[in-house]
Amino acid sequence: MCSLPTSTEAVVFDCDGLLVDTEACWTVAETAIFAAHGHPFGPEQKALVIGRTVEAAGEAMAQYLGRPGAGAELAAELLERVRTELSRGAAALPGAAELVRACRAAVPIAVASNSPRELLDAALWSAGLADYFTHSFAADEVRSPKPAPELYLTACEALGTTPKRSVAFEDSATGIASARAAGLYVAVVPSLPRADLDHDWLGTSLAEPELRDWARNLGDGTVR
Repeated sequence: MCSLPTSTEAVVFDCDGLLVDTEACWTVAETAIFAAHGHPFGPEQKALVIGRTVEAAGEAMAQYLGRPGAGAELAAELLERVRTELSRGAAALPGAAELVRACRAAVPIAVASNSPRELLDAALWSAGLADYFTHSFAADEVRSPKPAPELYLTACEALGTTPKRSVAFEDSATGIASARAAGLYVAVVPSLPRADLDHDWLGTSLAEPELRDWARNLGDGTVR
């Protein structure tokens, strides 16, 4: 049975790699940058950048590639490459649309993303999810994006509830840290296989039946 509370009053979703299959776009961009500097790009390198803002990813790449001071340059290249890849389209991940619809029917929902507004909007529209959300928050709209708690605190305030009565859906350690610091319950569908991620619920897909059942029972005041 799902360990998330059905007394939940709001649900906040990450976007990239959780609702929308954009990590492929990011990986293509990141692979090209690493290759240009003579480095392979695999799970180890992906773990350095996944879930980070464009700026933080640029800094992480600069450090790894031995190019101190080049973080802003690499971030700008990353943004341009992701923009190009995303323009080709990105699909909703399995179960995403169904879970979003089920949660929206019961409680207020929002998106809290570490992408800039431009890429967040493009991802949601491409996947056909934009119309489900009246509230969404991007990394370039807060002072301190993930792993700081501000994005989730901002979302909960906009939805008129408290973090302790809200659930965050995440796919990366960076996002999990943000949601946990804000005080939300955390449901995790990892983009990278990891067994050590902090979570209240851990699964392999948003399409898992127990999540669907949980969403259908939202608001009945019980914990299952």
